[in-house]
Amino acid sequence: MFAAIPSPTQSQFEVGPLTFHFYALCIILGVAAAVLIGNRRYVGLGGKSGVVGDVAVFAVPAGVIGGRLYHVITSPEKYFGVGGDPVAIFFIWQGGLGIWGAITLGFAAAYLSYHRNPQNSGIEFSRFADALAPALLVAQAIGRWGNWFNKELFGRPLDAPWALEIPSAYRPIGYSGYETFHPVFLYESIWCLAVAAFLIFYPKLGKLRAGSIFSLYVALYSFGRGLIELIRIDESNLILGLRLNVFTSIFLILAAAVYLYRHRNIQSGKLNSPQGN
Repeated sequence: MFAAIPSPTQSQFEVGPLTFHFYALCIILGVAAAVLIGNRRYVGLGGKSGVVGDVAVFAVPAGVIGGRLYHVITSPEKYFGVGGDPVAIFFIWQGGLGIWGAITLGFAAAYLSYHRNPQNSGIEFSRFADALAPALLVAQAIGRWGNWFNKELFGRPLDAPWALEIPSAYRPIGYSGYETFHPVFLYESIWCLAVAAFLIFYPKLGKLRAGSIFSLYVALYSFGRGLIELIRIDESNLILGLRLNVFTSIFLILAAAVYLYRHRNIQSGKLNSPQGN
């Protein structure tokens, strides 16, 4: 039995002149999983194979840019404050992709790309989004392990077998005397997989109107993320003593709830049929 979860001893490796960062590799692996899962679910709706991959070509880069912009806008002191380095904005392998920005810009790019794709078979975008929702959660679950390699995204001190060991150089100011912390990255990864399983296998969701599964994705992920934010100790902008992302989570939960309420009891396609799983 481990006394705690150890942190990786390295965050990158070299092959000849090339340097590979585990953070980036986790994101790439997550994208690949999302495309495979999303394609299978979309084909289950009657869509053509390959459309999800075509959309990803535009949505993924847009998501990365959106995620980075959100991170920089909400943490400007890291790049423009005293001792900050504006050039580091481009060093995304060091971590720092805000999921809210990634979803927003990635969603917008997916919307435009999907409507311009002649192979979309006339399936409305909201159903396409429903097919992608669990796949996005799997991608997020895999991508969070990149934070483990970067020794980031951990919470308050914790003394438990599942606590995460953090080297002293990575501990926030005021926490140098502690060695183990809440593995926030792991909590979020598990939550994402649990929500993805619910969205795929809960049979009654197939009776909801198109767009409802994606709304549930937003609401449920935001609920878990909001709770996780309460135990994080890394620097963050605060509003009324709470982290900015807590308020973002609350706003998204309410927005998704309004959508679901307005479209309640309206039957749509059979997204959760066996061939769509």
